[in-house]
Amino acid sequence: MKKFDRGKTLRKLKKEKHTRTLIHILVWIVIMVLPVYSARRFRMGNTFLITYYTFTIISALIFYSNYIILVPWLFFRKKRFRYYIAALALVFCFYFISDFTNEHIVSYLSKGSDQQQFERLPGEELKPPGQPRRSIIRILIPHARIVGYASSSLFMVFLSLGLRVLERQSRIEKIQEEMEKAKLSSELAFLKSQISPHFFFNTLNNIYSLIGRNNEDSKNAVIKLSRLMRYVLNESGQENKFLSNEIEFMNNYIDLMKLRIVSKTRLNVNFPSDYKDITIPHLLFISLIENAFKYGISVQDESFVSIKLECGENNIFFSCENGLPDTGKEHIFTSSGIGLKNLKKRLDLLYPGRHQLSINRTRDKFEASLNIRL
Repeated sequence: MKKFDRGKTLRKLKKEKHTRTLIHILVWIVIMVLPVYSARRFRMGNTFLITYYTFTIISALIFYSNYIILVPWLFFRKKRFRYYIAALALVFCFYFISDFTNEHIVSYLSKGSDQQQFERLPGEELKPPGQPRRSIIRILIPHARIVGYASSSLFMVFLSLGLRVLERQSRIEKIQEEMEKAKLSSELAFLKSQISPHFFFNTLNNIYSLIGRNNEDSKNAVIKLSRLMRYVLNESGQENKFLSNEIEFMNNYIDLMKLRIVSKTRLNVNFPSDYKDITIPHLLFISLIENAFKYGISVQDESFVSIKLECGENNIFFSCENGLPDTGKEHIFTSSGIGLKNLKKRLDLLYPGRHQLSINRTRDKFEASLNIRL
């Protein structure tokens, strides 16, 4: 039975975290190296590189301040109002840092150059001394810079928030998936553990009916039962078995049931001889065969049991029919039976949306068919 291993799940998540960190590093390496190539290719000066790297570093600081600190400490702890205030304060704070940095960059780049030529902006005409110089570009540049900084910094905030939320959601989904797998495995193990006691209980009842009537058949029945028990117990830890092994097990069980069949009972078993030896859930069909022999044969009346298995490329079809010689047993074959109820639950867990179990009961016949899409 599979249990939820929290340590193993956390190790997987830690490994994924290291992978994400490596991806972040590679992305920033590309962002840092690409402008050097562009500057050489298009013959850009140091002004472009210094301005670009300043902008990139400030954007990275905004991104990771929000990604590492604000989102986990405030947003994920449902302190949304504080988070939005802190995010705006972060953008506001880095604006002054950006402005201070740009002024020093301009001061550095202006050294050694013609001050008047450097300060003269494109589209600005020289005025006679003593007259104020006006330029539309000089008026618009500060506003354009504020708008540009606000848009880029807010983009970094929302980008880091979105990535952090997606990573957290992915982490939660992986933990839930592991828990669902553990729950499914546990429930299947529980249902499977119910099969063996139920199976042996019915088989022992059949052997008990032979005792006193035929001692030799009783001895053979005990030997066959021991073989069946060995198969069930030795393979109890496996979820799936090869189809050939399951067919062999069903044949052995049917041989055991033949010991209590009288001449008035017609038995028809049709298992394929040529098929693809796929794996199927352990003891999946046995409950239907058990019920057929338990309620479908009679020592006094005419009765029949018909078992059929077909294997296609993409599906398995199993059917089991039997007569109902004792029509007074109205309670037989209802869904409250352990075997049928167990089978329905296993199919819902193992083949959700990929199986059709049909159970029909008339006054003198019971029919069960199961089709599984592989």
